Amino acid sequence: MTFTPTVPDVQALLERYQQIRSTSLEICQTLEKEDFVVQPTVDVSPPKWHLGHVTWFFENFILVHFKKGYELYNDQLNYIFNSYYESQGPRILRSNRGNLTRPTTEEVIAYRKHVDLQMMELLQQRPISVSLYDLVGVGLQHEQQHQELLLTDIKYILGNNPLFPPLRTNKHIPSKTVGAAHFIAFNEHIAQIGHEDDTFSWDNEKPSHKTFIHSFEIMDRLVTNGEYLEFVEAGGYKQYQYWLAEGWDWAKQLEVKAPAYWFSKEGQWLEYTLNGLNTLNPNLPVTHLSFYEADAYARWRGMRLPTEAEWEVACRKLYHSIPSNGAFLDNGIFHPTEQQSNKDYQFLGNVWEWTASAYLPYPGYVPFEGALGEYNGKFMINQMVLRGGSCATPKSHIRMTYRNFFHADKRWQFTGIRLAK
Repeated sequence: MTFTPTVPDVQALLERYQQIRSTSLEICQTLEKEDFVVQPTVDVSPPKWHLGHVTWFFENFILVHFKKGYELYNDQLNYIFNSYYESQGPRILRSNRGNLTRPTTEEVIAYRKHVDLQMMELLQQRPISVSLYDLVGVGLQHEQQHQELLLTDIKYILGNNPLFPPLRTNKHIPSKTVGAAHFIAFNEHIAQIGHEDDTFSWDNEKPSHKTFIHSFEIMDRLVTNGEYLEFVEAGGYKQYQYWLAEGWDWAKQLEVKAPAYWFSKEGQWLEYTLNGLNTLNPNLPVTHLSFYEADAYARWRGMRLPTEAEWEVACRKLYHSIPSNGAFLDNGIFHPTEQQSNKDYQFLGNVWEWTASAYLPYPGYVPFEGALGEYNGKFMINQMVLRGGSCATPKSHIRMTYRNFFHADKRWQFTGIRLAK
């Protein structure tokens, strides 16, 4: 993760900084003041906390170290906006972020403006060092991660409000009938997976390495709402034989035996999207599923989830670049869309796809140096890998080698299913 910046590179970095920082605010532009403070569950952070935390990242890791004479905007904010960095001192408990009526949202926005002004001054100095150039890139990637979290946290906040308020009402989710799924076959071989070149990647995507791939087949699109509804209506949540033991214990406690944001009313299934509460569309990819549900559904179909290596092998075979028309944060729909054609394999965008792989280090894994070494490595336990990005992921943020990870019960993110056999 090293670059040799030139003047055009730095100018592009300035423009990218401005664009990404403004996108975070645009996501929140229709929220009411009360929406910025809510934390209905521990997995969800208040929107104003996200806006402050990503700003603290730039101040704490860049301005303090690279801008001569820089003084902290407010040294108390380190305690509030530090997330999990033990090396950066004490912090408020994650579960208590919703108790923060102060600083106010207006104060957080003022903090952002101050840091942005200081960052722009810093980046307009010439020349800038390779280490500063790279670190700003990390900060922007970090903010894009939080844009996805911000959007999904907002969905949880609004989708658990009995009024089901929409975030946007001006975006139509396209729909058309989706054809039968097919499976793409791969012969056994030794594959190279992981990030290879000098473009940006997180440390958990490296090193590129060889792995043996057994013969397998993988579905040419995502599982749809209609297909998953068959599992629901067949009593899949009541049949223990399809569930892992932990998953069965988890499923028995569900108030609604269905994906998150599904509601049954007068014999009809409804789904909350960020466009409001709508009749369930059978053609759209099913989303907001836990690993337990994805695995149980695959077993019910007599299949399985792909490993992350199988997923990457298939994605590399079918794609040469990130699709320009994919369902990402950029298109503003904020929901997965149906398969556009039989050449639309839906590997990138739409939903994060659960894999059968535990989140573990690659052979020869080396974490980032310093405080950023806490970013990924210490979470490599009791979590499962997801691939592909989602409709909440900025398009410029995703890669074929990107490894996301969550605990098996989590489903507030846009998570879904692709089958393998």
